[in-house]
Amino acid sequence: MTPAPALDTPLLAALAARAARKAQDTEGETEGDTAGDMPGETAGDAPEAVLGGIAGKHADAEWCELCAEPLPRGHRHLLDLAAGELLCACTACTVLFDDQGAGGRHYRLVPRERRPLPGFRLDGTLWAGLGVPVDLAFFVLAGDGAVAARYPSPAGALRADVHPVSWRRVTDANPVLAELRPEVEALVVHRARDAAEHWILPLDDCYRLTALLREHWTGFGGGDAVWARIAGFFDEMRGKP
Repeated sequence: MTPAPALDTPLLAALAARAARKAQDTEGETEGDTAGDMPGETAGDAPEAVLGGIAGKHADAEWCELCAEPLPRGHRHLLDLAAGELLCACTACTVLFDDQGAGGRHYRLVPRERRPLPGFRLDGTLWAGLGVPVDLAFFVLAGDGAVAARYPSPAGALRADVHPVSWRRVTDANPVLAELRPEVEALVVHRARDAAEHWILPLDDCYRLTALLREHWTGFGGGDAVWARIAGFFDEMRGKP
């Protein structure tokens, strides 16, 4: 029996931790920030406070979370494997972890490459086998080969394990997935409203997409506004203005 999907506790915990640190860093600023509209979101989880350098409006005022050097916009991120958390990193610290093996079991450098997957094969049967009840999700491969799906719902971000046989069927149909880097990249699928977006994206882009959903989601189906934002997100991935 396939286990019921769970609230994406590691992701939400990581976001909450970022929010707490951001609140400490901005002590004395005006209070009263409001949360996004996705049900289950609290004010402390507001996306701009949570993601800081990933999606925040104060990204140019951030500091490297390893050495405290000031950071420009467009800086890189490291994944803390133990905490499941993205850390903002300066150029010098990025160089230290540029080799994917350099961080050992602690850190992984999040790549920058965004890869569209034209001709990706994912028919209704293959999609159903992945066990995702909505038409927008991203899939992350763990170091041990396990795959987890993350997707939006009225209850917040959900996480569900993907059955290994179902994932193998998708990879057999799409050999390009052999290039998916564990932990730091994801297969992103958007099939809702006649879309046909299939990408391999860096994990920080996936977190930005999660933040966008949390900020703009309304009601049970998300609302027209959030789907317009999602379309804009994929336009950005293609480099459209």
